[in-house]
Amino acid sequence: MLALLLPLGFAGAAQAQGQAQAPSRNSGAVPAEDAPALATRLAYVVTGDAALDEVSRAGLAGLSDYVNRRTAATLAEPAAVRPGVDDLSFYPLLYWPVSPDAGDLDDRAAEAVNGFMRNGGIVLFDTRDEGSGEGMAPGAKEALRRVTRNLDIPPLAPLPEDHVLRRAFYLLAEVPGRWAGGTVWVARDVDRANDSVSPAIIGGADWASAWAVDARGNNPYAVVPGGARQRTLAYRFGVNLVIYALTGNYKGDQVHVPAILERLGQ
Repeated sequence: MLALLLPLGFAGAAQAQGQAQAPSRNSGAVPAEDAPALATRLAYVVTGDAALDEVSRAGLAGLSDYVNRRTAATLAEPAAVRPGVDDLSFYPLLYWPVSPDAGDLDDRAAEAVNGFMRNGGIVLFDTRDEGSGEGMAPGAKEALRRVTRNLDIPPLAPLPEDHVLRRAFYLLAEVPGRWAGGTVWVARDVDRANDSVSPAIIGGADWASAWAVDARGNNPYAVVPGGARQRTLAYRFGVNLVIYALTGNYKGDQVHVPAILERLGQ
């Protein structure tokens, strides 16, 4: 699906979702202005669609809890952010669900997202339509084009088998979300100035729905084609994503350790 979104013109541009609106009072999200700077937390971009924003909140809350239980990282409650209004610099990772009616960002919002990525932040754009033939998210491809029109996204390529995202914490051959299969896109070239980290990751697996946990501790959204293993893999991809956002290309740099030690011994 995303192959259609990556003609030559896409490689250097991207633009975020239309004017972001304030989160619902009942969403349970932590408003960005109330988020302590000393607390590490994930963030999601508010779309103005209350139902979609709640999925994002529940998904990042579920992922944060999983990360806290499985790793040494400590994440606070996720924050709802509006690019161009809220300070994005507090967050290592933004989850961006692309709604079908997403519009272009204004200049202020676009510059805020570009600055976030330029300074090491990572944005996960999720069209949520993988494996559904757009039946679950009609217009996703067109929306992604609008959302990414004016952002400084580098040329993209399918996620390589040896990419750090596949081994930052767990070794993963698959990176499903609610939907299995499909292509995940990352920066094609290594940028040492940005710690060799891809500033944008694009896919359509609907990861937030797979990560989501309700008030009773249950997973409210079925995974397709299904099975506990698929949801576990989705969580593990989320863990890898968080570790990647927090540590950069550390795992990739480890492959050079033998050569460095050999030189130090000479």
